[in-house]
Amino acid sequence: MKKRWIGFLGIGLLMLGLSACGVSGGHSTTAKLPNSSKYEPTLFFHGWGSSYRAENQMAHALVNAGITKTIVRATVSKRGKVTLSGQFRAGDYHPIVEVDYQDSRNSSPEQWGRWAKATVVKLQQTYQAKKFNVVGHSMGNMAIMYYLRQNQANLPKLQKQVDIAGHFNGILGINDEPNRMKLRSNGQPEKMQPEYQALLPLRQTYPKNQIDVLNIYGDKDDGSHSDGSVSNALSQSLRYLVASRAKSYQEQKIMGPGAQHSKLHDNVRVDRLLIHFLQN
Repeated sequence: MKKRWIGFLGIGLLMLGLSACGVSGGHSTTAKLPNSSKYEPTLFFHGWGSSYRAENQMAHALVNAGITKTIVRATVSKRGKVTLSGQFRAGDYHPIVEVDYQDSRNSSPEQWGRWAKATVVKLQQTYQAKKFNVVGHSMGNMAIMYYLRQNQANLPKLQKQVDIAGHFNGILGINDEPNRMKLRSNGQPEKMQPEYQALLPLRQTYPKNQIDVLNIYGDKDDGSHSDGSVSNALSQSLRYLVASRAKSYQEQKIMGPGAQHSKLHDNVRVDRLLIHFLQN
């Protein structure tokens, strides 16, 4: 009985010690890094039904390019609780954060945007982050866009936005068919889906002259002018929403079999574009 009581006392003291040190799940709840204003994490947002694993090649391409040595994972629960695995390293000013949505089959872009905001807030609370970059693939782009639609007062400033295979105005086989979606000369879609219409306020609220935008889309070169899931026009509809207010806006088309929708996040040409954009 005495041994059991001592064991419980030891566990209690250990937990008290961890609490006093601000440790949760082996990670500090706040991290006082020197020169915190210099840190500019890049957050990767995966697509619908996917996970952080879809982000691995791009993340490691940045590591291999010497941009960073740090990859942290931000796991977002169905209820929006964000848990960080790993930690920023002192002096490594461009860490990567692989965002992992546990409810990745949720079809609400509003919910994805709220989870994105929760992730940004978590990084601000933990590391006093003041600026950041984002990279989205497929539905991950809607997480970014619906995040930007929310109130961002007192949040870190978005510096660079990379959109890959974005279905901003629909998906082939659901509300579009190959070569059917048309854009007007100013980039406005002739027909707008409800999710796209909900983003129209960004034409007035997207941060003015703050964000550099790189829009990457795929063309399988099979006559469909699409990546197999999203037509080029659907991806290019981003321009109408943000180009007039962005600091800069550019588009890059990837051609060939490797430009298929789910292959774009593992495409070395995409890696090179991403590295060049983030380094400059």
